[in-house]
Amino acid sequence: MHELATYQLTLIALGAIAFGVWMLIKGGDWTVDNAVTVAQRSGLSKLFIAATVVAFGTSAPELFTSVNANLSGFPGISVGNVIGSNIANVFMVVAVSAMIAPIVFSRSEVRLDTIVMLVATAAMVAAILAGILPAWGGVAMVAALGVYVFYQYKASKLDVDGVEEHDSGSRFPGLMLLVGILTLLIGSEILVQGAVAGGVALGVPEAVIGMTLIAFGTSLPELTACVAAARKGQNDMIVGGIIGSNIFNILSVMAISAIARPLLIDANFASFDMLTIVVVTLVFAAFLLFVGKIGPLAGGVMAACYIAFIIAQYTVSGNLTAVVP
Repeated sequence: MHELATYQLTLIALGAIAFGVWMLIKGGDWTVDNAVTVAQRSGLSKLFIAATVVAFGTSAPELFTSVNANLSGFPGISVGNVIGSNIANVFMVVAVSAMIAPIVFSRSEVRLDTIVMLVATAAMVAAILAGILPAWGGVAMVAALGVYVFYQYKASKLDVDGVEEHDSGSRFPGLMLLVGILTLLIGSEILVQGAVAGGVALGVPEAVIGMTLIAFGTSLPELTACVAAARKGQNDMIVGGIIGSNIFNILSVMAISAIARPLLIDANFASFDMLTIVVVTLVFAAFLLFVGKIGPLAGGVMAACYIAFIIAQYTVSGNLTAVVP
């Protein structure tokens, strides 16, 4: 078999990138529009739909990657998935969305979700300090997630009379919501693989590709869904989606990885990376509990901090796997 010339491989990579971007844009629109319609037709809040169905769907890449990595003997990638993804969710996804349009929300409506996110993060920190998340710990986390989702389901029932009507134009919004999430996942995979192929063709080191393109690509489902929500003024979808994703990443992704095989956590995570995720989570929680709005200026500062975090991975932590979400 003849190897593809660099020029040909680059063209194929660019085509994959373009197609992946198109799928992400369409998937984001379908996901947001149909999630809003499903919420209104079912009498459930948009915040609940975003924090459960959308959040779990867009966290699927992290789940598959983490479980497979731990079973393959690479627990560092599993832990790095969760830490890196939660950092990216706030300082990249929320930041970019806020720079497009201010994110305004009700502090009272997200109070419980924020507290659960803080408790989940504290549980993750405890596991990092202990150096292991045993199978029973993973089972306890999944059980806690089940209780949280059930409680939120019971609490989110709305009196749909008087709720602003929204119609996605689809006869089957539930099915189209799943199609939208699936499109996001496939689009992100195509974009990532195209970016990797292009990077290889141009001679970019594998470590750099993993640190930048792969890490960014696995957060694209959340980013695209939130950007689409920002353009449509659906702030509940943004806030609910990110809080839910951060909760699911810990209480399902990390937990299920530990259930599949006890999750051994490298001591390196207990320094720079753990400190970063704690600071990021506390900053996000402060906005959620006390401010009620994330504007373009705050978004810009968050984005700058995320760039600094990526740079610091090269110069400070020396642990490349810690940022691959």
